[in-house]
Amino acid sequence: MKKIFVTGADGFIGSHLVEKLVLKGYKVKALSIYNSFNNWGWLEDLPSHILREIEVVTGDIRDEDLVKKFTKDVDKIFHLAALIGIPYSYIAPRSYFDTNVIGTLNILNASSKRQIEVIHTSTSEVYGTPQNIPIKETHRLFAQSPYAASKISADQLAISYFNSFNLPVCIIRPFNTFGPRQSLRAIIPTIISQMLNDKIKKIKLGNTHTTRDFSYITDTVDGFLKTFNKDKIFGEVINLGTGKEISINNIAKMIGELTRQNKKIIYEDKRVRVKKSEITRLCSSNSKAKKLLKWRPKYKSLSELKIAIKKTIDWYKQNKNQFKKSNIYNL
Repeated sequence: MKKIFVTGADGFIGSHLVEKLVLKGYKVKALSIYNSFNNWGWLEDLPSHILREIEVVTGDIRDEDLVKKFTKDVDKIFHLAALIGIPYSYIAPRSYFDTNVIGTLNILNASSKRQIEVIHTSTSEVYGTPQNIPIKETHRLFAQSPYAASKISADQLAISYFNSFNLPVCIIRPFNTFGPRQSLRAIIPTIISQMLNDKIKKIKLGNTHTTRDFSYITDTVDGFLKTFNKDKIFGEVINLGTGKEISINNIAKMIGELTRQNKKIIYEDKRVRVKKSEITRLCSSNSKAKKLLKWRPKYKSLSELKIAIKKTIDWYKQNKNQFKKSNIYNL
């Protein structure tokens, strides 16, 4: 039985991936970032019978020696650990390069010694405002934020290790994933939390004319799982997206309908990206994922998107403790 190492296991996508790996019978070593509270993030939200099956280790991917120690006995690595908040990257760009680039370098160096298979996580933000729709993996890479620049650097580093050392590495590039356990920093939870908070009378958002390609968490996790036993994916970049786009304004209207709220949406300056940094559209081409991974999203049509958002709303209703700071804009 393969032993899988998941970095960023305590995060949104990572915790869902760990849960699914355990359910499929894999041995999982999950890296949670060290903190003095001994808090394992979203891993602590997992059912006890699943959490018991996970080897949780704490540390930081920026620590090269620790990464080497944690990867000595694993057969495959899902590398998800990263700083991902775009607005905060304007304030602390060095932190993003330390974590996203140096952290990735540590994973690659540790893996190359034993030729451990690495699935490296990218982001659709690396494309910038697209020149063509849908966006194919061959589209230019254009950093419109320090975050995007750090992820482009990490992606290129991963590809260089495939070309230089024949490391079996594949880059999975999810578009805008959403679902239970996502931070209120992200757009869909931001809207949901404000809609469900009785103390908030108006929904504060930034640009609502922009469009995004939203994928439900189970579809994104399924894309990662499809990388097993697929030799042809090494050295490749693969988009995970629905191939559909929808404006933030229409998402807000949909959430309003589903929550039976009729709150007015207002524009708040501090939620708006710098003009040259804003990406106006994101819409994926997923033909490569269909071909190489045999992956197809289950929630891709407008009606299916609505079902997925309803599931997300229901989770937040059951976890209203997440709303404690919903009136505060989180970078």
